[in-house]
Amino acid sequence: MTKLILKTGLLIFAFMNFVSCSDEVTQPLEKDEAVNLQFPSYFPEMTFDQDENPITKNGVELGRKLFYEGKLSRNNTISCGFCHIQEHAFTHHGHTVSHGIDNQLGIRNAPPIQNMIFLKRYMWDGVIHNLNQQPIIPITDAKEMDSSMPDVVAKLSKEDFYKKLFKQTYGDESITGERVLKALSQFMATLISADSKYDQFKQGNVNLSSQESQGRVLFQQKCASCHKGELFTDESFKNTGMYYNTQFKDAGRYRVTLDQNDWMKFRVPSLRNVEYTAPYMHDGRYYTLEAVLNFYSDNVEDNPNLDPQLKQNNHVGIAMNAQEKQFIIAFLKTLSDKNFISNPKFAE
Repeated sequence: MTKLILKTGLLIFAFMNFVSCSDEVTQPLEKDEAVNLQFPSYFPEMTFDQDENPITKNGVELGRKLFYEGKLSRNNTISCGFCHIQEHAFTHHGHTVSHGIDNQLGIRNAPPIQNMIFLKRYMWDGVIHNLNQQPIIPITDAKEMDSSMPDVVAKLSKEDFYKKLFKQTYGDESITGERVLKALSQFMATLISADSKYDQFKQGNVNLSSQESQGRVLFQQKCASCHKGELFTDESFKNTGMYYNTQFKDAGRYRVTLDQNDWMKFRVPSLRNVEYTAPYMHDGRYYTLEAVLNFYSDNVEDNPNLDPQLKQNNHVGIAMNAQEKQFIIAFLKTLSDKNFISNPKFAE
C-alpha cells in the first residue's frame, strides 16, 4: 500500500512537472504592441528603420529567444549570446578573438552590442549597413556559427515553441530567414545603454569627481577627435598605427574595399561601457585600459596610412603622461552603465 501511494505520488509529481513545462512552452504572450524605445534627447537620431521592421513586444521576445538559441549554429552549441555576454556589455570577455564552433578561433574581438539603432555601419570593417542583416555574418561564418539560413529555418520549423512565437509575432507560423534576422535585430534594437554616471552628469543629477572632471577635459583634448559625440565614436575608419597581426591576417577595411588606402583601417569603436569590454582593439591585443593608452602614447607605428590625428607636430601618437592617463581612465569609467549589464530584460 505504501509503495502504491509513493508511486502514485511520483506519477502525480511528474505529471504536474510536465504540465508546468508544457504551460511554459505554450503560454501565449500578452497581446502584441509597439515598443517605445527610450533614450536621452542628446543622443543622435535613430538610423534603424521601423517602417521596414516595426519593433514590437512579441518581436523583441522572439529575438531574445533566438539570441540565446544554440540551434542557430551548425551543431547547436553556439548562440549569439555565447560570444556576446551581457555582464560584459555583450562582449566575449577574456577572449582576444571570438571562439566559435568546434572551439575555432575567429579573427576579431567580439564588439559590444549596444546602441546599435544609432549606428550607420556594423562590424569592425563596416561591411554591414543594416542591422536587419548583421546577424547573417556570424551565423554563416565558418569559424563562428558555421550554419546557413536554410539550416536555421529547418531546425526552428521543427519546434512547436518557435512556431507559436513566430505566429504571435508575424501572424502565422511561417519561419523564414528574413523573419529570423528581423527578430534578432528587434532585440538588439532594445539594447540601449544610456544610464551611466556620465549620463547622470549630463542630466544634472550628479557631479563628476575632480579626477573624472580633469579626465573629461583631457579626453576632449586628446581622444574626442575620433571618439566624439554621445556614442563616443564618429564611426569612421582609422589606421591607428597597430602592427599587422600575422596570426589573423586581418587588414581591416581593406578586406571590404581592396583599396590599399584602407589597409589596417578599423571602425572607431564606441567607448561606452569600455570598462567592461576588455580585451581591447580589433584583435584583443590589450587587456587593460592602461595598456591601450600606453600604446597611443609610446607604441604607435608610423606608416603611410597612419591617421593624421596621430601624426602632429612631428610627434607620432598622443602625448600623455602617467597622471593624465589615470585621469582619462577615471573619466572613461563614468561611461559604465551597471543597469545595462544587469537588466533582466536582456538576459537569457
